[in-house]
Amino acid sequence: MHALHARLPKNFVLEERLERYADSIEASPERWAGQWAEACHPLGSERTSFDEVRLDMGCGKGAFTVEAAAAEKSVLFVGIDFEPICIAYAAQKAEESGLDNVIFSPGVADKVTTYFAEGELSRIYLNFPTPFPRKKEAAQRLTHLDNLLRYRKILAPGATVLLKTDSYPLWGFSRTQFELAGYDIVWESDDARAERPDDPVSWYEERLSAQGATVYAIEATPAREPKRAADGTVEQTASLSLIDYLPEDLSTMTYVPHGMQGTVTNLRNLERKGIHNRHL
Repeated sequence: MHALHARLPKNFVLEERLERYADSIEASPERWAGQWAEACHPLGSERTSFDEVRLDMGCGKGAFTVEAAAAEKSVLFVGIDFEPICIAYAAQKAEESGLDNVIFSPGVADKVTTYFAEGELSRIYLNFPTPFPRKKEAAQRLTHLDNLLRYRKILAPGATVLLKTDSYPLWGFSRTQFELAGYDIVWESDDARAERPDDPVSWYEERLSAQGATVYAIEATPAREPKRAADGTVEQTASLSLIDYLPEDLSTMTYVPHGMQGTVTNLRNLERKGIHNRHL
């Protein structure tokens, strides 16, 4: 979720920050595909590799990634984000933590299968991803069918994808996508913070929770082959507009998901005028 930006400090120079914290940044993640666990393991240890490799996709400023790495030091955590500013902040957190099991890379979801080899990841975290509410933006969602099919290729047997979001509509949409992509849901919650209070907290979760957000979650694992057409493709049958996943009665919404405030305001104004049209 990148619409919620922190104010940059005075005299912040991106290139200087990236250079200063370069030891915690891998600029070309594709060159380590299939080798992350061994290549990133510190020298001089009794072991030669990490037990697992996990991906924090859309890691933002790295708060979750670093906290998770501190809790499980035998696991390598790789944080990927497409915004260089986020990578700079995240790498700074990694350096200041003193941890040797966390690294950050610039990247995007549609190239994730070039960054990791088949079966290399034990978990993918999707923490408060950008919802992209409009139909024409749906393919950019990290839980869109196309991305879930990509993740299947790099997940180990039994590995999971864990989504957390403040967006009830994105949560509902994501259920349909996991089903189409052949995943089984192993855990879901409409109050994940209450059910798993000890989970590491992302920057967005902390700030949106303070604004009254409930944390919705889905954890799912590839369990079966998705249904494919004759040409091998998986048909998208779900509604792609997040408007279709809003409550029927908008007056019941005490919290509006981040990224949908304008949409919900417009719909409420139309309904006050007696116009019930969700095809925006």
